[in-house]
Amino acid sequence: MLVILRALIVIPFCILVCLGGSLYCLFSPRNPRHSYTFGRLFGRLAPVFGLTVETRINPVIKADGNCIYIANHQNNYDMVTAAAAVQPRTVTVGKKSLLWIPFFGPFYWLTGNILIDRNNKTKSRGTIYQIIDQMKKRDISVWMFPEGTRSRGRGLLPFKTGAFHAAIAAGVQIVPICVSTTSGKIKLNRWNNGHVIVEMMSPIDTSSYDKDQVRELAQHCHDIMTEKLAQLDQEVAEREAVDRQR
Repeated sequence: MLVILRALIVIPFCILVCLGGSLYCLFSPRNPRHSYTFGRLFGRLAPVFGLTVETRINPVIKADGNCIYIANHQNNYDMVTAAAAVQPRTVTVGKKSLLWIPFFGPFYWLTGNILIDRNNKTKSRGTIYQIIDQMKKRDISVWMFPEGTRSRGRGLLPFKTGAFHAAIAAGVQIVPICVSTTSGKIKLNRWNNGHVIVEMMSPIDTSSYDKDQVRELAQHCHDIMTEKLAQLDQEVAEREAVDRQR
């Protein structure tokens, strides 16, 4: 019964946001402020899924100019949990195939996000320079999922190097964002699905890295995010244990 109730709320909400948002964006198509606006809107679905989301934004970020955000990518619930961490004038990078998803695809493009062809390695390399060019021309930051796919409970997957090539070439900092584990945690027939912590870590300076050290930079980011995710999961487990005792 609870699954049906949630579906009756979430599905019409998403369709209305995508359709209404697309119409709204037609007045200023691909304006980067749209991603922030609608990301916050999708974040409001968290309580509908029985989630209490705590977002920790690093105060240093607002004064540090454009950057590349990297986040772990677990499942479709990332749209609800990580959305509150999206900063103004930040767009995401997604697969070109997203464009063909009914309602969502055109909306995703109109909100200013960047679509890439991940199946074509030659085009993907060119996309790195496209991302850099857009960062400079549009004065934007970029949000990327370096795992390249949803982890679906397999832990933090190895990172692809595109985000790190782009950060080094653009001369911008990398800001890791970690979302505590949601895979296997959310039961749609359960009222309370517990806590989720989204934490924005300290910026990582890329100025000391060159193109030959991309994998070294990627591994460094992977290591610190793995450690942070373990800490967040432990904190969530302790909180939920206290809640159960009340």
